Amino acid sequence: MSHTTSVPVWILALLRPHWRQALLAAIALLLGSLSWLALGQGVKYLVDQGFGSSNGSGSDTIDAVMLGILGLSGISGVAAFFRFYLMTWLGERLSADIRQSVYAHLLTLSPQFYQNTRTGEVISRFTSDTTVLQHAVGMSLSMALRSSVTIIGGLVMMLLASVELTLYVLLAVPAVLVPIKLLGKKVRRFARRSQDAVAQISVHVDESLHAIHTVQSYGHESEAQRGFEQRVEAVLSAASKRIYYRAWLVASVMTLSIGAITIVAWLGAHKVLNGAMSAGEISAFLFYALVTAGAVATISEVLGEVQRASGAGSRLLELLNSPVDIVAPVPATPLPQPLQGQLILRDLYFAYPSDPQQHALAGLNLQLQAGQRTAIVGPSGAGKSTLLQLLQQFYRPQRGQILLDGIDLATVDPHPLRQQFALVPQQPVIFASSVLDNIRYGRLEASDDEVYAAAAAANASEFIEQLSNGYHTELGERGVRLSGGQKQRIAIARAMLAQRPLLLLDEATSALDARSEQLVQQGLGRLMAGKTSLIIAHRLATVMDADRIVVLNQGRIEAIGTHQQLLQQSALYAELAQLQLVG
Repeated sequence: MSHTTSVPVWILALLRPHWRQALLAAIALLLGSLSWLALGQGVKYLVDQGFGSSNGSGSDTIDAVMLGILGLSGISGVAAFFRFYLMTWLGERLSADIRQSVYAHLLTLSPQFYQNTRTGEVISRFTSDTTVLQHAVGMSLSMALRSSVTIIGGLVMMLLASVELTLYVLLAVPAVLVPIKLLGKKVRRFARRSQDAVAQISVHVDESLHAIHTVQSYGHESEAQRGFEQRVEAVLSAASKRIYYRAWLVASVMTLSIGAITIVAWLGAHKVLNGAMSAGEISAFLFYALVTAGAVATISEVLGEVQRASGAGSRLLELLNSPVDIVAPVPATPLPQPLQGQLILRDLYFAYPSDPQQHALAGLNLQLQAGQRTAIVGPSGAGKSTLLQLLQQFYRPQRGQILLDGIDLATVDPHPLRQQFALVPQQPVIFASSVLDNIRYGRLEASDDEVYAAAAAANASEFIEQLSNGYHTELGERGVRLSGGQKQRIAIARAMLAQRPLLLLDEATSALDARSEQLVQQGLGRLMAGKTSLIIAHRLATVMDADRIVVLNQGRIEAIGTHQQLLQQSALYAELAQLQLVG
């Protein structure tokens, strides 16, 4: 998607696959408008040949004209059904397509994007903005197109009735366009501001409800409510200004249109009295003038919705145009199969984009042999978690190389690369689904028996079987029904089921009690068997059995060795050991 794509061009591109439905809707719209315009001729014949007949055939003419009007009404009704159905369907289809394309793009964006963009705002754009576009295409655009056809057809019929009177009507057009141009710009600006304010409501609700335990623990319910009210009032303020200018727009267009028609009607009445026009002709002319004025008023009314949709569309385009930070190289180097799991870090330098002057890793050199357990320890901010981010290519180093089985990761497609890692994070992600589905997330095609075996190996089966519905128990949003240790064991079972050659453990036991930690450690021991494992830990008791321990401090390796070696070689490690193991 081009960064310079305008909203109308984007919408047309989305409608292109559904051109058949759009064409049928256009035909129905055209047919409905033409049948409505044809009623004006019925009015003309009714007045001149029916009411104005002097040879006694007026009754037959009235009957014929009325039958014709009924027929036209029937055609208009059928056309209206198809126009309404097809345009509404197109609005729904467009909304679905936009949501799918936006969501697909959001899944490709790196963690850096989500660090800079609040999730609540993304959700607001994803839901409310697509709804605005859906309504605009399904309703407002349909009304605007129908009114446009009616205006063109009405002007043609007015010209056929009287060129002079039509010219008088057209003199009023510039006066009508002025408020459309001036006020329409303000409507569009406040529509965008209103959508932004709605997004701030979503941000606040998402943040406060996900942190409801903290909100209630500190007794800040009233603060949260006050913040919500402020954001609601901001929405109302922006919406009030949008409605204010839109009301002025509709009122000014209607007043100018009706005023112009009244003046033209007065001129036309004198023409009838002078014999320059028949009563039927002036009646048809006024019918077309009123229809045209009504269509102009409709366009001015829906213009506000169209402007609002333009603002919503531009916000969605901003999301779609958000650049993907980690792009697969072309051509990408395939990873060897089967993968052995040897990792080599060469002269690695990395600084986060938010703070490019501060290196999180500086000159890192490290080699992890296949099947080896390597622990990374060090104080907070040493760069431990950053290393895991680089290994999975969520970020790329500014200098240096990461080699996996001799392949430079910079030349590998990130998607198949990440499929080589199993991750057990400090805060395991639990989805609002069943236990079975949460564990199966590690390998979607796994059988139930494989899930049960993974749970047993992770020491999770015991507590799972005690849940109300066992493996089919719904865990609630973010696993609210589970303790920290239970969540960790679910995450370990998920990683076991994934059966991947590389294992990343990020503080997997940092917040557990002794009993839970023992069970989790047993599960981790089984999980690490035969895998290249990188274990990040603050608690040294959890990594004393690692093949090697790397002491990291301020992005640099201070020492490497076994527990006993590091007690002698590293002052930092000895200090950590003194604090934790001796007390």
